[in-house]
Amino acid sequence: MPESPEVQALADELGERLRGRAITEVDVVEFRTIKTRARPPAGLVGEQVTDVARHGKLIDLTADASQHLVVSLGRHGWARWRDEGAGVADAAVDEHAGDSATPESSVEPPPTLVVIDFDDGGSLELTDAGSWVSLGCWVVDEPVDVPAVAKLGPDPADPAFSREDLDRVIVGRRKQLKAVLQDQESLAGIGNAYSDEILHAAQLSPVVHASALNDAERERLFEATVGVISSAIEARHGVPIDRLKDAKVAAMRVHGRAGEPCPRCGGTIRDFAFASTTAQYCPTCQTGGELLPEPSDRSPSGGE
Repeated sequence: MPESPEVQALADELGERLRGRAITEVDVVEFRTIKTRARPPAGLVGEQVTDVARHGKLIDLTADASQHLVVSLGRHGWARWRDEGAGVADAAVDEHAGDSATPESSVEPPPTLVVIDFDDGGSLELTDAGSWVSLGCWVVDEPVDVPAVAKLGPDPADPAFSREDLDRVIVGRRKQLKAVLQDQESLAGIGNAYSDEILHAAQLSPVVHASALNDAERERLFEATVGVISSAIEARHGVPIDRLKDAKVAAMRVHGRAGEPCPRCGGTIRDFAFASTTAQYCPTCQTGGELLPEPSDRSPSGGE
C-alpha cells in the first residue's frame, strides 16, 4: 500500500511534470474507479493543471484552480508516466513490480484503469495491481468534498504537527498502538510498513493499548513518528516514480525483514499476524522477549 513518503514523492514529480499542461483526453478503462458519476473526469478536458498536492495517501490534481481530481491509490493503486510515442514495453515498470531485482523486461506491468493525456503528448496512467479494484477517482470543487480527505487526522509530515496532536490521538485510546497509527482518521498517511518502522524506532510493542503508554513512551512515539516519516519523505524526494517501491523496501529496518538480525540489538526480527496482513517487530527491542502470534497461513513477510 502506498504511504505518505512515496505518495509525496509522486505528487512532487507529477507537479513538476504537469503544472501548466492542459488535459486533452481522459480514458476510463474501469468505470468502477469513478466515484463521482455525475462529474466524470472527462469534464476536465481542456483545463490546465495548476498544482498537484497530497492529502494523506491521496493525490490531488487541481485543474484551472477550480476543480480537483482526487485519486485514492487504495491498497494496490499506483501511477505510471508514459512519454509521447512510448509503448507498454518502453514504459517504466511501476512500484508494484515486486520487491526483488527482477529484470524489467520479464515483469508484467499492472493493468491501467484510467489514462489522462496532456498537450505535451505525455500520459498519466493510473494502475491497479490487485484482484479487486482499490483505485478511486473523484472530481470535486474542494478536496474535502471527498469523504476520505474530510476525515483525515493530523499529518505527521506537517511541520505544525505537535506532541499535543499525538496525545489527542493516543491518550485514553483502548486500541492497539499499531492500529491507531494506521487509522487514517487518527493520523494521516501511515500504513503497515511505516507503522512497523515507527514502533521499532520507538521501542514499543505494536499490540500494547495506546492508553497504556506513559509520558516518556508517548514522547518516544512522537519523536519516532515525526522522525521516520519526515526522513523518508526527504529520502524519497527526487526518486523516479518507477523506483519508489524499491527505494522504500531498501530503506526498511524491520518491515519485511523477518528472519534477519535487528539493526539495533542483533536479535531476530519476527513476523506477527495483524488484522488481515503480516507485520514485523523485534521481540527483544519491543515486547520484552514476548513472541506475538505468527500468521497461520505463513504468507510472505512485508505485506503492505
